[in-house]
Amino acid sequence: MALRPVDRLLAGYLGFVTVVIAIRGPLSHPAYPWLLAMHGLFGIFLYLTTRLRDSDRVGRALHDLYPLVMLLPLYTEIGLLNPPVGDPGVLGHDAVIQQIEALVFGGQISYTWIRTAPSVFWSGLLHLAYFSYYPIVLFGPLLVWMRGNRAGARTILLSTMVAFTICYGWFVLYPVAGPNYAFPHPVGPVREVWSAQLVYRLLISGSSFGAAFPSSHVAATTAATLAVHDAWRGLGRSFLIPAALLTVATVYCQMHYGIDAAAGLVTGVLAWVVARRIVRSTPA
Repeated sequence: MALRPVDRLLAGYLGFVTVVIAIRGPLSHPAYPWLLAMHGLFGIFLYLTTRLRDSDRVGRALHDLYPLVMLLPLYTEIGLLNPPVGDPGVLGHDAVIQQIEALVFGGQISYTWIRTAPSVFWSGLLHLAYFSYYPIVLFGPLLVWMRGNRAGARTILLSTMVAFTICYGWFVLYPVAGPNYAFPHPVGPVREVWSAQLVYRLLISGSSFGAAFPSSHVAATTAATLAVHDAWRGLGRSFLIPAALLTVATVYCQMHYGIDAAAGLVTGVLAWVVARRIVRSTPA
């Protein structure tokens, strides 16, 4: 079985990260040897997929869906590649983004919006919408695959992973902390609503520093939603409102700058277009 476009995409991205680690020095960080080992294991996995037979249903299912399993280690890797929380170099990048933010939006809307228009209702709804990233990105392709549309599921995953690799590559080269780290957190009822507490617990347990611009939440959600809509219109329509609210939520809830969300939206649409063209030009 030949390698698929998503296999080549992820192999290319991990090759890029491997080069970055080689330039920085494989022993300059205690995690780097482990990251290189993970890259090597991924290469072995890809080789094994080329040995699959059409009769190997379990292996083919794993080959279809493995990008979902890769999401956590790839995101965690960003936090290991970037400087620690509070690094002045990263916050210097934030200063540049904040200048662009002020130029485009007339101020720091990620800081002022929730403070000038505090609403427990909107805070609760938008923090919940921010959380909708996980079911859209994870369950969208899985439900399409379970429906029997394996090709559609693979296209959704390709679209999503194109968005992720664009964002992650940028995070490695130009890390931006984002307003969640650069500004004091909101206080009061808008922060105490249950969905806000859920989101903050998730961020504390698994957020990678320097992964703000462009917003991979917006990019991946947009790419996945558009691709799901192509494969299963009803399911895709059910994702449209949560995806739109998520884009707003990243700014209102002070998770991303407005320019992060805008760049993530453009990246997501671009990833969807690129994935569709790749699939159409790839022999079945």
